[in-house]
Amino acid sequence: MASSNQQQQPLVQEPWMLENGTIKRLSKEMRKSSRTAHHMSSSSLRKKSSRTLVSKIRCALLRNLFANIQEVILGTKLSILFPAVPIAIFAQCYGLGRPWIFALSLLGLTPLAERVSFLTEQVAFYTGPTVGGLLNATCGNVTELVIAIFALTSGQVAVVKYSLLGSILSNLLLVLGTSLFCGGIANIGDEQKYDRRQADVNSLMLLLALLCHMLPLLFRYSGASVTASKVSSLHLSRAASIVMLIAYFAYLVFQLFTHRQLFEADEEDEGGEDGSEEQAVIGCWSAVAWLIGMTLFIALLSEYVVDTIQEASDSWGLSVSFLSIILLPIVGNAAEHAGAIIFAFKNELDITLGVSLGSSTQISMFAVPLCVIIAWIAGIPMDLDFNLLETGSLALAIIATSFTLQDGTSHYMKGFILILCYIVIGACFFVQRSPMNQVDVTNITLKSAN
Repeated sequence: MASSNQQQQPLVQEPWMLENGTIKRLSKEMRKSSRTAHHMSSSSLRKKSSRTLVSKIRCALLRNLFANIQEVILGTKLSILFPAVPIAIFAQCYGLGRPWIFALSLLGLTPLAERVSFLTEQVAFYTGPTVGGLLNATCGNVTELVIAIFALTSGQVAVVKYSLLGSILSNLLLVLGTSLFCGGIANIGDEQKYDRRQADVNSLMLLLALLCHMLPLLFRYSGASVTASKVSSLHLSRAASIVMLIAYFAYLVFQLFTHRQLFEADEEDEGGEDGSEEQAVIGCWSAVAWLIGMTLFIALLSEYVVDTIQEASDSWGLSVSFLSIILLPIVGNAAEHAGAIIFAFKNELDITLGVSLGSSTQISMFAVPLCVIIAWIAGIPMDLDFNLLETGSLALAIIATSFTLQDGTSHYMKGFILILCYIVIGACFFVQRSPMNQVDVTNITLKSAN
């Protein structure tokens, strides 16, 4: 009895985990079905902190507050980047250099994106695996979606297309390539294998997205007049976006209900600890409140990024296309990307594929068509025509990834080739100097036609 009381004592000393008098735990089986590859990837960057000092605070309200700050703000290895958030706000309020605001906002978005993944996982402890999976399906790429929405409201349709395209390319080529390369080097004596079934489903979804991007582009070469082809491309893009959203919701049903076993990530016990159960570290309503707060800060910094990207382009001598396609996705998803590479080192490629392919599918089949629908409602003529160079890069990236994953095995050479493909595409957009008003000219043509 004494030993039992000693085991229960630490739980009493953690009142910040108590909401409605209960502590939420997940069994090993429940945890396996509720934790997605996104969550497990982000968890690799988290760190455990001692609660000894917090537990000595007598005031319950202050104890809960400091405990939440310790878990949410200091509970990640990226906490060193959090000061960039207030510094960026200070720089914006006092009119400091616009390129510096752009750089600080990008740095501030990195830990915020990782913390959103952490908070959605905490909410999943209380809502169950299905609602947790839906939260991850909508919040997994919240940074890219918020940046795209703010770019739409400011009329920068080109930035929207560039940033979303860059996220797909970085996930397919850079993240997956680096993961396969590092995993192959670290496990050079072992044959790396993964489940092809998940990769096949995501490849089919990406090919459908590619079809929806190519058809509006082909209207330019259909022989019709420029005005007629633009109007037809716009109508087709809106119809295709509805089809893509329907396909994505069917994909969610497939992933969360009918074929959940294909997407479940097996998590081994880490550090020799007993992995039989896991418990939430903050309460449900605390997690929801923190999630709302983090999203508001992401929205604020995303607005700074959109407003200052042109000044950063002029100051640094880099094209807007390069900043949007290459720099934004790398910095914005650094935490998730690092987690995918870490699991590749551990020879857990199913988690790595879940991160890279899952994010690409989510952006191409959910974020892109959602932006088209939002632009349609707002009266902004955004279509799925990403221009010939951008669409060609997307097609080659999807084809190269599909060929890489066709046999269910991996080695470092496959990853090396994908990295080289990304470097070539990055060099292409580095030397490209397309005018920012290219899409605005198209919008004027469409409005005059209407």
